[in-house]
Amino acid sequence: MTAPVKIMLVAAEASGDALGAGLAAALKLQDPEVTFVGIGGPRMAEQGIISPFDIAELSILGWLEGLRAYGRVRVRVADTVAMAVRERPNAVVLIDSWGFTIRVAQAIREVLPDVKLIKYVGPQVWASRPGRARALAQSVDHLLALYSFDAPWFEREGLPTTVVGSQALHIDMSAADPQRFRAHRNLTMDQPLLLILPGSRPSEIRLMTPVYEQAAIALKAERPDLAVAVVVAGTVADDVKARVAAWPFRAHLVEEVDKLSAMKAATVALATSGTVSTELALAGAPMVIGYRFGPVSYAIMKPFFTGKYATLFNHAADAEIARELIQGDAKPERFVAEVGRLLDDPAARSDQTERQTAALDRMGREGRDPSEIAAETVLRIARRQMVPH
Repeated sequence: MTAPVKIMLVAAEASGDALGAGLAAALKLQDPEVTFVGIGGPRMAEQGIISPFDIAELSILGWLEGLRAYGRVRVRVADTVAMAVRERPNAVVLIDSWGFTIRVAQAIREVLPDVKLIKYVGPQVWASRPGRARALAQSVDHLLALYSFDAPWFEREGLPTTVVGSQALHIDMSAADPQRFRAHRNLTMDQPLLLILPGSRPSEIRLMTPVYEQAAIALKAERPDLAVAVVVAGTVADDVKARVAAWPFRAHLVEEVDKLSAMKAATVALATSGTVSTELALAGAPMVIGYRFGPVSYAIMKPFFTGKYATLFNHAADAEIARELIQGDAKPERFVAEVGRLLDDPAARSDQTERQTAALDRMGREGRDPSEIAAETVLRIARRQMVPH
């Protein structure tokens, strides 16, 4: 009798934890006998995958930050490989988090050459460091890509790739209630609302929140009835709350449970670059995107940036639908000008929203559930490796 399929899932950040949890749930539906081990966070723990360490210590951004954390990462790579050796899974799914998961893949390949390695979310080689496509092709057996424009980069290097779609395109907005959101904060339906989304990493909060504060001060000075709300990501909640409490005007704090309602209620959003831009576009919120790296990290990384845009729907459309203000352009006065233009021009807001929606359609908004497609692929690959025990 053949033993149940054993899958090892490895996630190192909150976004990967969410993907891993969705994949685990889909795998259970398709094969109730499947068993799991792995590395993850609270969402994967709800699916029965208990991590031996807290993945928060692996949430690293930037070259300098990565160098400082190198020793810690090495230890956790070794811990993860030891789990694979101990558990002998049929397949290992390495979710996002390039720096950590590529090291894990290479180390497992060395000690367990017969175990199938699957990467879930490839590096954005269309934006920077295209050489990573070859490195990944040499390190894993299959890629689960989020977008159709990802696949050619890796298939050219000989890596079999399945486009599963992005979970961010399948968020259920049905429970979002912009009217209730505004009513609970004593905002009228026609009052302009600026929604600020400063990020989910400590470095993002440190670098972007002061810039957004100065922009919001200037925008409110010109528009006294402007309301401001700030989304508080769980991983950085205490830091964001402390910073916003010191702002010279009242800003409404938005917890995760109200985030989608806030997005639908927003007149304009000001967001740190990331998957949140896709969520905002799904909610129909026109936005301005910002990002800053630490200055030394940026100087090191800049030569590797090859893409025209940082925002996914801008890349899909090959047009700057949402204005991107990156590094030296991410100044308060630039945000004031771009956000102010949208606040003051309903036609510009409507046009941007329509163009954002059209770009989402090109990205696969109406496709099947990504977790379902990913689970089918993982089970097919894992079963191919199974032999009677």
